[in-house]
Amino acid sequence: MEAGPAFLNALPIGAGIALAALIGAILGSFIATLVLRWPAGRSVAGRSRCDVCDAPLGARDLVPLLSALWLRGRCRRCDAPIDPFHGRVELASALIGALALAVIPGTSGWLWALFGWLLLPLALLDARHMWLPDRLNGLLAVVGLALAGPLLGTALLDRWIGALAGGVILALVAWGWRRARGHDGMGGGDPKLVAAIGAWLGWQPLPLLLLLASLGGVGWALLTQGKGDPPLASRRVPFGVFLCAAAFAAVPLWPWLAALTAR
Repeated sequence: MEAGPAFLNALPIGAGIALAALIGAILGSFIATLVLRWPAGRSVAGRSRCDVCDAPLGARDLVPLLSALWLRGRCRRCDAPIDPFHGRVELASALIGALALAVIPGTSGWLWALFGWLLLPLALLDARHMWLPDRLNGLLAVVGLALAGPLLGTALLDRWIGALAGGVILALVAWGWRRARGHDGMGGGDPKLVAAIGAWLGWQPLPLLLLLASLGGVGWALLTQGKGDPPLASRRVPFGVFLCAAAFAAVPLWPWLAALTAR
């Protein structure tokens, strides 16, 4: 169990960044396929195929980022355009890995990258379909409880408290909104997502997480408010997107803020 982390910690910073970007691009290819196929009820297992002609794709068609450039964004067999969503997700996933290892080298950086890679499909599914699947929330929580201790130096008990407190607090907020307004103001997946994030970060950064996510959600709603749109309080906001972004940002921000307030 120690050989893997020891090898990763021994990598020069540049090599670690490059490896994390490569792993991210490969994972991004799967994440894009998952986000496109799962909501449509299509299997994400088995051999990769063209979304238009269903022809199986070979190895040279599946190199992240490079294949689409080489094929000029079109299927080799039917010449149909390749959905640019694939390349964008591969690039985003590669950037998550590169940023994590550039800012925090070593084991904590790899855990931060893993955290980002697990958050990415949740953010994309919520942005496109207002859907935060229980299975992905559950996976995020289990991996956090099992592995995330070294990320912020958080004890297992604190991560259990973070998971329970995060889920309960947001569930109470959703319940209170429903009682006061007479309709749901939050999807059922949001409290589960906060619980899963708490399993990674612990309970201490949860106020920062909720503040950042709330500011992001309100800012997005204001910026995208159109003339004929319903009032802000009635608009549907993909809050999971902002929770995921805030959770990823909280990893470097929380230690910095904690050190600042301790002076």
